[in-house]
Amino acid sequence: MSAEKTVILGQTVRRLDAVGKVTGETPYPGDINLDGQLWMKQRFSDRAHARVVAVDTSKADALPGVVRVFTAKDVPQNEYGLVIKDQPVLIGPGSSSQVADADVVRCYADCIAVVVAETEAAAAEAARLIEVTYEDLPAVFDPLDAMQDGAPQIHVNRPGNILCHYKIRKGDMAAGWALADVVVEGEYRTGHQEHAYLQPEAGLGYIDEQGRVTVIVAGQWVHEDQEQICHALNLPEEQVRVIYPAIGGAFGGREDMSVQIVLALAAWKLRRPVKIVWSREESILYHHKRHPTVIRAKWGATKDGKIVAAEAMVIGDAGAYNYTSTKVMGNANLCVTGPYEIPNIHVDTYAVHTNNLLTGAFRGFGGPQGAFAAEGQMNKLARALGMDPVELRLKNVLREGSLLSVGTPLPPGVSIGQVVEQCAEQSYWQRDGDGWQRPPTPQPDDPAIRRGIGFAAGFKNVGFSFGFPEQSWATIELHGDAEIEEVIVRHAGAEVGQGTHTVMAQMAAEATDVPLTKVRLISHDTAETLTSGSASASRLTFMAGNAIRGAAALALERWKNEERPAMGTYQYRPPKTTPYDPETGRAEPNFAYGYVAQAVEVEVDVETGLIRLVRAVSANDVGRAVNPQLVQGQIEGAVVQAQGYAIMENLITEEGRILNPYLSTYLIPTVLDVPDEVKSVILEYADPIGPWGARGMAEMPYLPLAPAIAAAVFDATGIWMDSIPLTPERVVAALREHGIGVF
Repeated sequence: MSAEKTVILGQTVRRLDAVGKVTGETPYPGDINLDGQLWMKQRFSDRAHARVVAVDTSKADALPGVVRVFTAKDVPQNEYGLVIKDQPVLIGPGSSSQVADADVVRCYADCIAVVVAETEAAAAEAARLIEVTYEDLPAVFDPLDAMQDGAPQIHVNRPGNILCHYKIRKGDMAAGWALADVVVEGEYRTGHQEHAYLQPEAGLGYIDEQGRVTVIVAGQWVHEDQEQICHALNLPEEQVRVIYPAIGGAFGGREDMSVQIVLALAAWKLRRPVKIVWSREESILYHHKRHPTVIRAKWGATKDGKIVAAEAMVIGDAGAYNYTSTKVMGNANLCVTGPYEIPNIHVDTYAVHTNNLLTGAFRGFGGPQGAFAAEGQMNKLARALGMDPVELRLKNVLREGSLLSVGTPLPPGVSIGQVVEQCAEQSYWQRDGDGWQRPPTPQPDDPAIRRGIGFAAGFKNVGFSFGFPEQSWATIELHGDAEIEEVIVRHAGAEVGQGTHTVMAQMAAEATDVPLTKVRLISHDTAETLTSGSASASRLTFMAGNAIRGAAALALERWKNEERPAMGTYQYRPPKTTPYDPETGRAEPNFAYGYVAQAVEVEVDVETGLIRLVRAVSANDVGRAVNPQLVQGQIEGAVVQAQGYAIMENLITEEGRILNPYLSTYLIPTVLDVPDEVKSVILEYADPIGPWGARGMAEMPYLPLAPAIAAAVFDATGIWMDSIPLTPERVVAALREHGIGVF
């Protein structure tokens, strides 16, 4: 190792983007302008479900300052979608699309036209002047109703509005129930959640110096954005370029298209720069949300605490289009029985179309919904058995060689047992000769305040699942003469605020044995990089690290052979995964996992129903903490975001329309809501195939918080609350129903 080298893996170093973001010098998409740019506004649907009979743009065209109005007939291949291309870019007559009924709006977020004008105000006014003639169609807004015979059909090729149905059939359910001494049942409901990222959707389209249609935008995978633009505009890849500046948060909300395709369309047709910036209201109204779910669960255990049977039905509201629903609900299907070895399992999971708002990726990706039900069942079983919830978990957690619900063992490196133990030890639990026990919770002097403690655990995949091709490219260039003077890293992985570019630089420094100051990263530009895969699935550290390490090894070998500069390009491909068997669910779903457990303390005001999260202890196996402060930041951020999901964030909809599209009425946690303490317990049980042992971890601390809070509310009040968010109104109603809080 070089004597000059001072930065190694496992050390906290300052983020590469820290100074620019703190000082405001770093540009986000909405900050970037070009001379002579035009402005764009979009005209969205006025109906939840209707056929667009005609689009009259004459008044908009005549408005001074309007340059062009684009409608469906202007899009060469009028369709897009991350997993399935089932949504028109613009909806109306004259569409060239493989989507059946491409003239039908299926939700209020469908776009009918875009206006380009000399000013933003003119574009906005022109969008309002567009006259749309609709033929109303029957709509359905409850996924349970949408599954019934005779329900309005949203897509003609998806009978019963069922987008997908996953099954898990393991063991012998009759034998399992026969062994059960205790059976608990529950129906769990989870709601929508808004991503509420810092930078609303914004971007700039133009023609670059090489004649390429170029879009500057915020996203999570530049090459996937490029592919969808190319498809919709019927352009070859080399004629389209996508660049991300600073992104301003994502959390899955930028995986699907927003302004990318229409910006590219306008720049391509007009040969002038075109800019768009959504308002916060537009952002909340028109980008996708977390899937609401209804989960019915029934679990059985023997009197000594061995879980012997579990059944579940999971119904997720997929909204009008697929987005990532097939993948999200696939993950919920796996997570709904938790990180436990259960010999007999029967699960049915559905993604169901409605005319509600769009739903798609959000941090945890189906895992939080599944964990809410699984951990709720575990806590109810512990209560029914008179057993400590930590002790019950440790009797049932997955171990090395354990079979998942899908009938195959986990990849090596299973650590959920150690994680549960460490969380218990670092929080409220004590271990003696009788196992794990928690002392009674001291209560406040104020009789209106009840204090409670809760526990939950979880696991989640690292990387793409269920047979989806997974890979990551990296290129390393070594420059210098006798010594390496500069290491240039080309990797397209998106920096969405999580610190991934800093981690990539650290890993490149480690792999090439140079100080961090010699590393320069080139990223976020399809013209400069090969595809990296998405900033999602807790995968970037794992995938980028392995790609960078492979590229560095190739470059160093060439450096030794006196090549100057020395270059290595490497594609990392992890072990293959397989999809669910359609009848049994058998699969090898993932090549790596992360594991988490959390203990929380809450106070419930029984007069107002307000829940205060006092303390959270989060134990996380990260494999190797490349940058411990960034890991801590991910844990704290996940806890607070999940806190919002669990007790605050109540998106109100009526017949497909959002009624509170403002941050004044849709409440997210602020600094005043953060718990008194978030204790980050960073554990490092190396993943056998992770780079330097590292696992992904960004989503994992999100998963158990809601069920841990629900368990703590039960501990405080004696009431199980199985629907989130636990808003004061909902809590008060439950308390009054049980005669609590009336003094």
